[in-house]
Amino acid sequence: MTTSTLNGTVSISQRIKAGLVCLLIGVSLVFVAGMSQMSFAHSAAHDTRHAIGFPCH
Repeated sequence: MTTSTLNGTVSISQRIKAGLVCLLIGVSLVFVAGMSQMSFAHSAAHDTRHAIGFPCH
């Protein structure tokens, strides 16, 4: 099954791959910044979570 787009077609497997890559990047960013020993990276991630209303404690 494919989906029509302006530039052609995108198969379901391509959409799943793209979604998994995005998920991997997002999880990596959370763990790298959230668990970082560098205080500025950890503080930036922490402040961002508070700014968007995401509970982190």
